[in-house]
Amino acid sequence: MSTEERQALLRGAPNIIDGNESEEDAVLNISLRPSKFAEFVGHKDIVDNLKISIQAAKQRNEPLEHVLLSGPPGLGKTSLSHIIAHEMGAKITATSGPAIERAGDLIGILTNLERGDILFIDEIHRLSKVVEEFLYPAMEGFQIDFVIDKGPYAKTIKFNLKPFTLIGATTRTGLLAAPLRGRFGIFYNLDFYKVEDLAKIIKHSAEILGVQIEDAAAGEIALRARGTPRVANRLLRRIRDYAQVAKAAKVSQSMAAKSLDDLGIDKAGLDEFDRKVLKLVLESYSGGPVGVESIAASLNEEVDTIADTVEPYLLKAGYLKRTPRGRTATKLAFDHFGKVYTKEQQKELF
Repeated sequence: MSTEERQALLRGAPNIIDGNESEEDAVLNISLRPSKFAEFVGHKDIVDNLKISIQAAKQRNEPLEHVLLSGPPGLGKTSLSHIIAHEMGAKITATSGPAIERAGDLIGILTNLERGDILFIDEIHRLSKVVEEFLYPAMEGFQIDFVIDKGPYAKTIKFNLKPFTLIGATTRTGLLAAPLRGRFGIFYNLDFYKVEDLAKIIKHSAEILGVQIEDAAAGEIALRARGTPRVANRLLRRIRDYAQVAKAAKVSQSMAAKSLDDLGIDKAGLDEFDRKVLKLVLESYSGGPVGVESIAASLNEEVDTIADTVEPYLLKAGYLKRTPRGRTATKLAFDHFGKVYTKEQQKELF
């Protein structure tokens, strides 16, 4: 592949860790999602426990208890929700916290649910307080209370709902109101994937996409995928573009490594934005400590972008550490950029 061809591909490639997806990427993500537990890779303990809960609910002929799934973006919360619906033989209605702006929107959705149906709310921590208040009686007693008229003529009407299951997904558990969090009977936190599990996902996705890929190439992509299946599938699709332009019959490890290098994904899985954050902490703040608000302001980014998209992996991978005074770069971050790690920096970590 020529330099011009690689640059053309790079110009058309989206930010690998950006939450924004093109329509084509969104469609491909849906096609690559597992549809049943037998196809789902990773989180074995969570899957085993969910299987037991689902089997017990089906034996009692009852809807599954309300489920709350938390964890960084791209770890399979939406996929698990659809798998639960499939295993329960239930219809799933999907929406998101920001999409439900008024209580009336939620009432319309709830009253259209049949017995055993599943309501999936992504980013549930972003529901307004007014909408949350309507959820409490709906989750507990399958009723909603709404007020008609105003002033002295106001009266409350109870409306009975058919028993349903609410599945909430959140990247920020701490932002959920305690009364809402306490009404979920099943709660699981999804963590980053192991490299071997990501390699299995990449091999399976490659089969669906019709891409021939070596085991070593799948392992190379998995190493740089930030422990996240969504990122792994995005990287695979970009490498598929390289292989197609290069007219390669099979993706080799060297081709995968070269493609990822061209995309700016280094051997640690860090992209340009990750490196900007780390370099800022290392160079502008001498390794920290520094608050996430200061990091976001210095990079002209939203605090939520840093906290939700970048920071979780950097913390998990050991490049950053949270201290009472702010975020501090670890020895691993200093070593990654070839900088000297002093005793003063080590003291900031403790």
